[in-house]
Parts: sequence; structure tokens; C-alpha cells
Amino acid sequence: MTDLRIAPVDGDAMLHDWQHVHNAIIPTAALSLDEVRERAGRNRLEVAYLGDVLVGCSTVRPPTAEASVATVIARVLPAHRRQGFGGALYARGLAHARKLGADVIETVVLESNADGLRFAQAQGFVEVERYLLPGDSVRFVDLRLA
Repeated sequence: MTDLRIAPVDGDAMLHDWQHVHNAIIPTAALSLDEVRERAGRNRLEVAYLGDVLVGCSTVRPPTAEASVATVIARVLPAHRRQGFGGALYARGLAHARKLGADVIETVVLESNADGLRFAQAQGFVEVERYLLPGDSVRFVDLRLA
């Protein structure tokens, strides 16, 4: 894993890479490039590469003035799972969220992503809620770090 490089999204090429990973893992809530740009303005988006190969991305939604809750999401493309990339993305996101003052850490996983649910539970997350967005057919699972 010595060739793993994780970097904040910077420029259109990295926005496209983040979008690709997000949309591959969450096809029921695919985002346009404009939607990704908007998210990059309010969240910390990062992409992970093994050498020059895109392997994953992450999102940190910062805590708000009303609550010291941050959301940390690590996504790894299926071909690159179980190699420690998710753990590296998650550790960076968690450290960033705590630096921003988060006392509570949450994540969200698409219910159909069994690997993602197992990963979140292995990191110490417990399920809080399952919900279906209007027009969707697959539920999201909100989890909170215990």
C-alpha cells in the first residue's frame, strides 16, 4: 500500500474521479458534475489512487453550529476492497472531522452495499436508521460511531 495516494479534490479531473467512484457505489443517487462541485464547496472530498489507478474516494461533512456531528464516508471500488484502502480513507476522514471539532461521527451506506455495511460495523459503527429517499428503491442506512 506504499503507492497509495489520497488527496483533496482539486480541479476537474479529480472531480470526475470522485464522481465516478460515488456513482459506481451509489447508482441510485448518481450525482452530476455540477452537484459534485457544489458538494466540494461545503464538504471535504478526497480521492485515492494506487499509483495512477483510481481506487476510492471519501467525503467529510463538517459539524454544524447546531451540532458537533460530522459524517465521514469512505468508498472503495469493488476491485480494490479488502486491501486497506477503506481503512486509510476512513482514518484520514475521521482525523479531519475531529480536527473540525466533531464529537459524534456518523456515516451512511447504501443498504445493498453489504461490503460497506460490514466495513462500517467493523470500524465500530452501529445502525441508527434506514430510510428510502423519494423515488428510490434501495434504502440508505445511517450509522453512528459507538
